[in-house]
Amino acid sequence: MIPPMRALAILLIAVAAVAALLIHGREQTWQLVFGPSDLGAVDFRVLQRSAWPNDALACPRDFCPKSAADIVPPVYAVTADELDAALHAAVTLEPLIDRVDTAPAKHASRYVQRSPLMRFPDTISVRTIDLGPRRSTLALYSRSKIGYSDLGANKARLERWIALLDTLPKAK
Repeated sequence: MIPPMRALAILLIAVAAVAALLIHGREQTWQLVFGPSDLGAVDFRVLQRSAWPNDALACPRDFCPKSAADIVPPVYAVTADELDAALHAAVTLEPLIDRVDTAPAKHASRYVQRSPLMRFPDTISVRTIDLGPRRSTLALYSRSKIGYSDLGANKARLERWIALLDTLPKAK
């Protein structure tokens, strides 16, 4: 049996959490408690993945030498600029997504996408990679801001985003 004072403390914390969600809204409450939604840019060359199971990486074998990729993306028979434009056009149709990089670098972008119910924010870093004349690929890193495990949501997102590019020709 839980001691009465501990039960009261748990109840008060739960009431405060519900009140915060109702007063501020889900997205603002997460920002108040956990800080900004955007986890910032990553450098794929030195990226070291989280020790927690709440991220996913799609990366060519040699581009992310310090991290094991969950997915090796295909090589496309388009320029890196064309791949970048196609990916941006496709992912902006995703629900609850915002592009958050304030000074977009060539071939690099960053998005925050929120979960449908609780609006938990995930940051997705994108880098399109020029492999020569009309050959390119990409690196994607999706990571959760909140929680220990994402139950596979980040990997599923990367698989879905790569599938959105299936209309592009693949390089041989």
